[in-house]
Amino acid sequence: MKNARRVLVVDDETAIRRLLRAGLEGAGYAVVEASDGEAGLRQAATQAPELVVLDLGLPDTPGLRVLERLRQWSQVPVLILTVQDSEADKVALLDAGADDYLTKPFSVPELLARLRVLERHSRGERPEPVVQAGPLRIDLAGHLVERSGAPVKLTATEFDFLRVLALNLGKVVTQRELLKRVWGPNAVEHSHYLRIYAASLRKKLEADPAQPEWILTEPGVGYRLRG
Repeated sequence: MKNARRVLVVDDETAIRRLLRAGLEGAGYAVVEASDGEAGLRQAATQAPELVVLDLGLPDTPGLRVLERLRQWSQVPVLILTVQDSEADKVALLDAGADDYLTKPFSVPELLARLRVLERHSRGERPEPVVQAGPLRIDLAGHLVERSGAPVKLTATEFDFLRVLALNLGKVVTQRELLKRVWGPNAVEHSHYLRIYAASLRKKLEADPAQPEWILTEPGVGYRLRG
């Protein structure tokens, strides 16, 4: 495919690679494959992919170590696939340089949506002054928020919280990053701030605050504004 965006898929499961190839090529990507970490690093060096999908459980080198080695010389966007669901593992991935992650089993449409977000960020695209997330309209410049066309009054801190999520639409923002950007570097240990303000925002912005559709929690990791 001429001028197709190149995606490197590093996964030891043949069935997963076939599934991803079919979905990615169907979406217009060119796919390069590797079945282990060392081959993945070689392909990353020689093929210059624009995106990497990296499985965490590789047979030769742990995926986290592959990511760390890749980050020594490349800032290519990396989406991690993992069966691990612990908070510590997810935070470690993001701290090591992962741009996003998906927990297996996953759907191909969700993976494609996550890759589109990573592409926009890698091109240095900034969200428009107005960010649309479902019924939510967030005017970043005007500090205005609407839900289904109706204005919603937010406090300054609530808006700052929402603004950080909107600037990273579709991506996980870690608890530490949110605390630092909204409350400052001295607040990074005060995770209870996040629970309080996320609950407050959901009361104002979600149809059912108990079952949020747009302001999503990644347990123990952070928050995501669904794009």
